[in-house]
Amino acid sequence: MITPVLWLVIFGSGLGFSLTIPGFNYQQFLLPGIIAQTLLFTAMFLGISVIWDRQFGFMKEILVAPIGRVSIFAGKMLGVGTSAMIQGLIVILLGFLIGIPLSLYAVCLAIPLMLLITVGLVCIGLIIASFMASLESFGTIVTFVNMPMFFLSGALFPVMNLPWWLKWAFYVNPLTYSVDALRSVMINGWHSILPLEYNILIIVVFDVVTVVIGTYAFGKRQ
Repeated sequence: MITPVLWLVIFGSGLGFSLTIPGFNYQQFLLPGIIAQTLLFTAMFLGISVIWDRQFGFMKEILVAPIGRVSIFAGKMLGVGTSAMIQGLIVILLGFLIGIPLSLYAVCLAIPLMLLITVGLVCIGLIIASFMASLESFGTIVTFVNMPMFFLSGALFPVMNLPWWLKWAFYVNPLTYSVDALRSVMINGWHSILPLEYNILIIVVFDVVTVVIGTYAFGKRQ
């Protein structure tokens, strides 16, 4: 939780004096992006538990149980997703504490969105872990996935202000639509990249694709 505090309190306060977003406080703009970042980093790094279980023999004990690998994958996904959701809710609480304007209605809309976002992100972590043999290789690969997804999501600055030749990298990033959807429900009057229903549709399609790939990869892993 140290990272969200640094982003919101230090980065948000410092950069807020130099970066102007008409009609909005920069910390208010930043909060949905930091929530998405927290979900991303927590979900991806907790995927390391699969490698940990495999190296210490716990995974073998699970695999001999009379249940399918799809059930094991679903259990891992729900467990990791719960941890990510708890940390995302703590970031929302932090936003309240530092004075970011948030209504109870906005939070109630954001929670189901966070759940949808978490599913796909957890599956990415579990997919990577299914193909990795060591903790070291997992950490390296995840770093090269996490950082580009975060910085190319519009979490720190508006995508609309970017040059056309750079925007395509943001538009192919599923986290961009997650951040945009969270801003749509948490910031009153925010002009999103796409209508909320289209953002949600993209997130759902991303979830379905990653769940299918994740269950297949987990089922084929020896």
